[in-house]
Amino acid sequence: MEAVVMSADIFSTGSVLPVSALPSGALESLLAPLGLRWQPVPDGAEIPGSYWGDSEAGLIGNCLHLRADTPVHSALHEACHWLLADEQRRAGLHTDAGGSDTEENAVCYLQCLLAERLPGYSRARCFADMDAWGYHFILGSAATWFAGDSADAQALLRERGWLPLASAAQQMQAQTE
Repeated sequence: MEAVVMSADIFSTGSVLPVSALPSGALESLLAPLGLRWQPVPDGAEIPGSYWGDSEAGLIGNCLHLRADTPVHSALHEACHWLLADEQRRAGLHTDAGGSDTEENAVCYLQCLLAERLPGYSRARCFADMDAWGYHFILGSAATWFAGDSADAQALLRERGWLPLASAAQQMQAQTE
């Protein structure tokens, strides 16, 4: 089931929330316990490891590369690619996280779950940002997809220990200590 197709046809980062709008330390507090770190990139500089370019987050190994204007949904999306990759894939991650269509759906679903745990952000805002950026869902919107066409994503997340989210986050933290 192909529920989501991503495209770079809309880079209207003015309409999506940038990481600079989050409370200081919010993103680090969410991701560091899971083993993912981030590296700030100076304004205007090219973002290392960015698949889409422009202001989109970059991923190299266990490090997210973000500028102040990087959309929050992009940071969460790349973080979720890392979270869902096995150790072998994590070690070689650079720019293109790869994975199957089902894994891409699971990444989208997980980023929406994590949005709820990120101070200054929300699941509803994540849905709106995904729609504004240009994620294309068969059912028309991120919220409708999440509620009614994400069974494949949920199954993969369950298989990999990410549903329910709370116990998976604790499990992941224990593995990184």
